[in-house]
Amino acid sequence: MLNTYTWPRFDYRPSDEQRSGQPRRHPVVVVGAGPIGLTAALDCARRGVDVVVLDDNDTVSVGSRAVCYAKRALEVWDRIGRGAVGAATLGERMVERGVSWKLGRVYFRDELVYTFDLLPESHHKMPAMINLQQYHLEEMLVAACQANPRIDLRWKHRVLSLAQQPDHAVLQVETPDGVFRTEAQWVVACDGANSELRRMVGAEFTGQFFQDRFLIADVVMKRDTPAERRFWFDPPFHRGQSVLLHKQPDDVWRVDFQLGWDADPEAEKQPERVRERVRAALGDDAEFELEWVSIYQFACRRIDRFRHGRVLFAGDAAHQVSPFGARGANTGVQDVDNLAWKLALVLAGTAPEALLDSYHDERAFAADDNLRASTRSTDFITPKSRASRTFRDAVLGLAKTEAFARPFVNSGRLSTPTPYAESPLNTPDESHFGGAMRPGTVCADAPVLVHGRRGWLLEQLGEGFTLLAFGHRPATDVVRSDGVAARVLHVGSDVVDVGGVLADRYDGRDGTVYLIRPDQHVAARWRGFEVADIEAALDRAVGR
Repeated sequence: MLNTYTWPRFDYRPSDEQRSGQPRRHPVVVVGAGPIGLTAALDCARRGVDVVVLDDNDTVSVGSRAVCYAKRALEVWDRIGRGAVGAATLGERMVERGVSWKLGRVYFRDELVYTFDLLPESHHKMPAMINLQQYHLEEMLVAACQANPRIDLRWKHRVLSLAQQPDHAVLQVETPDGVFRTEAQWVVACDGANSELRRMVGAEFTGQFFQDRFLIADVVMKRDTPAERRFWFDPPFHRGQSVLLHKQPDDVWRVDFQLGWDADPEAEKQPERVRERVRAALGDDAEFELEWVSIYQFACRRIDRFRHGRVLFAGDAAHQVSPFGARGANTGVQDVDNLAWKLALVLAGTAPEALLDSYHDERAFAADDNLRASTRSTDFITPKSRASRTFRDAVLGLAKTEAFARPFVNSGRLSTPTPYAESPLNTPDESHFGGAMRPGTVCADAPVLVHGRRGWLLEQLGEGFTLLAFGHRPATDVVRSDGVAARVLHVGSDVVDVGGVLADRYDGRDGTVYLIRPDQHVAARWRGFEVADIEAALDRAVGR
């Protein structure tokens, strides 16, 4: 039991197919009702796909666990969690409930050496980061799933086995009322780092384990300190190690202590020992209560293939990273953002199954990028040799006065989307473009007017393909290719650019056209509206 939170209990209910003994074949079965599984269900349902979610528990996560959620994840929740007109979206409610921040401060010993801004430019709907305990986030996701008639959320359902057939998978499921069988055209495995489904399909999970131990201490206290990320290297109150401080809602603060390889986990978890460390970090006069304490180690590794037949892996079931940089949950949300639209098109028969192979191509590429970033952060924070520590300390010492040294300071590179630069779904540029919106890149938001009201570009992109057109309005409102449609969103008549921000971010000269995928990534761009070129790019973007 926490001081600030009481875990809910969700009711177990037997399904109709369990009662009847007649298995049903569902379009999609998601295994795991954590943040990634729930997000996958909401995204599929948003795209018109019925989903069953199986979870062997009946509550949300224990402890605060993940705490930092990045701008891109918030944009995904903003898209999939829209309700009635005028009602707050899921992303908006998360921002309201969480603690928004964008500044980070890095200290070396007792001196501030570096300050960074995660979102130095303005004109974005979502903040750079929010801090929100995972149990709050999951409870909001559960409520959204329960309110969606396309989602069947089944608690106390444990998958015992999985057998794959050419066109479906068969799952044996254990419940308090016994074992029954169900079927799925596609299974999305979101069952965590210790994934049973990964074992069932014989997937390999390889990478690097780290021996360092870290202590999480979530404490409740009143503290008049700005919502910023603070990271100390070798501080006077914890010599030779590192400390991280984050503010969470409900006056909960997370203090993360590096303990080293030889720390005794049981001794370090003792309340008085934890209080001693927290007092040293926050001051002898700090008044606080312990909320949650745990010791953790971590790994940087990923699955061999994100698709194994009819089973698609996402989140921690597919990859693990160190916690430095908030890349775990945020990367998992980007996994299902990539996957759901592809599943919807394949299930509708408007894209070949080969499109799902691009899920591995794109998300394995992103996972490798995250693993590299996470490993580099870990090596900088926990140097493994005297030479590495000497280099690290020299960088930190120079960073206070020398600008060239600051990019080398690595207290955890915070999560940002990896562009799918080499994706087989991209159509390469044939013309010169300025700016960052290259094929494979997630779209940047920008303020727009819609029917005279202030809005945001990402809100207008919808669930399908979009043609963002600048200059004269094209002669057609939609381009189709073999059942896949891309609707025109014209800058000027459909949306009005506010202050030229949209044109600036997209190098939107007259005649410029962007083909934007259903997951808000750029698929192609041109300096003129040519239907034949668009049709070819659409075919390529759906794996034909």
